[in-house]
Amino acid sequence: MNAGGKREAVNVFGIDQLKELIELMEQHDLAEIDLQQDTDRISLKRGGAQPLQAMPAPMAAAPVAAATPAEPAGDGPNILTIKSPMVGTFYTKPNPESENFVKVGAMVSPDTVICIVEAMKVFNEIPAEVSGKVVAVLAENGQPVDFDKPLFKIDTSA
Repeated sequence: MNAGGKREAVNVFGIDQLKELIELMEQHDLAEIDLQQDTDRISLKRGGAQPLQAMPAPMAAAPVAAATPAEPAGDGPNILTIKSPMVGTFYTKPNPESENFVKVGAMVSPDTVICIVEAMKVFNEIPAEVSGKVVAVLAENGQPVDFDKPLFKIDTSA
């Protein structure tokens, strides 16, 4: 509470709060937490031992990513770049035996999961958050990514 007796809003997306949530997930063996504060939303998902053992295999399958166009589509008025919301490892599919979440030419909606970014052993599904057609995949499966690294280009006019 502040001096005026009003309760101060806590930012659930602060790094300390996120670390605390991850610790709680581990302590209580929670697989998923989905939080929303005002218009901001975060979904944390934790994988078990099996996905962690299986995930390094896609790195050997990197030549499959070469099937995506070497030249990303140009930036036009309807081209939106989806960037990484966090630092982690980029995965194009849920596990090594599965198909990619999306490929160039695929139509996506705001709720379509387009990739996973694994951070601190938590596998975070990343939704497109826009509707359109995937025109470029800008990162390779198993590649480390930084915050704001471009991952996909979406044509929102499609």
